[in-house]
Amino acid sequence: MEVALRTLEIAVRGRLDGLLQGNHLGLVPGPGSEPGEARAYQPGDDVRRMDWAVTARTTEPHVRQTVADRELETWVVLDLSPSLDFGTASCEKRDLAIAALAAVTHLTRGGGNRIGVLAATGESVVRIPARGGLVHARGLLRTVARIPRAPEGTRGDLAAAVEQLRRPPRRRGLAVVISDFLGEPTWERALRALSMRHDLLAVEVLDPRELELPDVGTVVLADPETGRQREVTTTPLLCREFAAAASAHRDTVAATLRRCGAAQLTLRTDSDWIADVVRFALARKRAWSGGGR
Repeated sequence: MEVALRTLEIAVRGRLDGLLQGNHLGLVPGPGSEPGEARAYQPGDDVRRMDWAVTARTTEPHVRQTVADRELETWVVLDLSPSLDFGTASCEKRDLAIAALAAVTHLTRGGGNRIGVLAATGESVVRIPARGGLVHARGLLRTVARIPRAPEGTRGDLAAAVEQLRRPPRRRGLAVVISDFLGEPTWERALRALSMRHDLLAVEVLDPRELELPDVGTVVLADPETGRQREVTTTPLLCREFAAAASAHRDTVAATLRRCGAAQLTLRTDSDWIADVVRFALARKRAWSGGGR
């Protein structure tokens, strides 16, 4: 495990270093406390940052940018429920979720910043207090990687995990939720409430077999969070219906996250997840600095 974690750290730091040199205007924009310049409103901007004086003067909607605080506190809700103990490509979704945590940890570390984690398996919740420094970052990842898997048939509760993070209220900062977001979006209310105080980033982890069902004949499908199994015979029609249902669910998740005010980063077990993080971070950096106009 130690070798795997050190290899992960080298991969993350080697390819992500330099993205955020001294600021938070990339993957993890801090909420800031100092007012910055006003710029024209763009779809997706936080309406709470509307600059009404400039809007009235120019007759066009403007938002006021903020300069990020010198110290950022980040809290991560990490979903490690049994539905993430699945993978048909280069890794399991659980591995990808921990890798995403490593990326967030690296991109928010330094400058007095702190990061804490609330990892929920459905059977238990592990809370790691927010602290700073490389030693803490490595220990955090080591602790998370050693969390035992919940027994099959354990149902996760993402909404309850988010509520545990929301109460008691914490200082304003960044909240990151890493999950596969399967099932009904019962977490919407909790995420909406969380976004009222913090910048919110949702990291969705997916496996290709959750999006498309191959036409391979008779297969046994299992729900790891209920233990139910069902034998089905795949046909072209069933495969099309499965893909349509999966696409509709992803659309629902994306729409719900937008309503919650969350930025969404999607990572897949069959893609170069570090490249996906880089692209997302650079896009966020351009948008937050006004370069996306």
